[in-house]
Amino acid sequence: MCASYGLDPRFTDAELLAEADADILDGLRTWGEQNADETLRPTGKNLRNLNPLVVSSNGTAALEPAWWGYLVNGEPAKFPSINTRSERLQERVSGLKSRAIVPSTEWYELKKPERVWHEFALDNRALFGMAAVTQRGRTADGEWFTCYSIVMRPAPAHLAEIHDRVPVLIPPLFSDDWLNAAATREVIDEAILASDELTARIAATARSARP
Repeated sequence: MCASYGLDPRFTDAELLAEADADILDGLRTWGEQNADETLRPTGKNLRNLNPLVVSSNGTAALEPAWWGYLVNGEPAKFPSINTRSERLQERVSGLKSRAIVPSTEWYELKKPERVWHEFALDNRALFGMAAVTQRGRTADGEWFTCYSIVMRPAPAHLAEIHDRVPVLIPPLFSDDWLNAAATREVIDEAILASDELTARIAATARSARP
């Protein structure tokens, strides 16, 4: 389960979108600086830490502040919603109706039973995108947000010893398809295949403290 990730504004390389939009990259750097290197965590009922999300706006990639996890009946979902298994989406394509990309420079997992935190990042420390599915949600006070859930797949062999699942990573050349293609079984199947190359470049590093 991915329950925290990072967005380091010092990234120099970006493997996020097919056409690197300067406004989006500048917006992510600005957000990261304002976030002061704080780890990005699921949005809470009281602490509304909205995180930057790449969405499709009339077919064009755009940044939007979003709520990590789903809102149901005016409050955070009672069921686990910060992550969605890729297998579930393959079986129920209705969950693919609205999709987004989560910008990140690393994510964190706890290796059990040792209880040692590990940081997962690309070999060149570049900015990359994690697949997400989205839906609209309303808080008790009537405010509406885009809510997102990170799509997780089985981990490859070189990472499975640390954690059994990893995010589906969206390579730049597949970003437009992920954001705009029709909601079919093919789009999630192709996303998983497309993620293989980036996932093979992910390395895990043990951390001395929780991020």
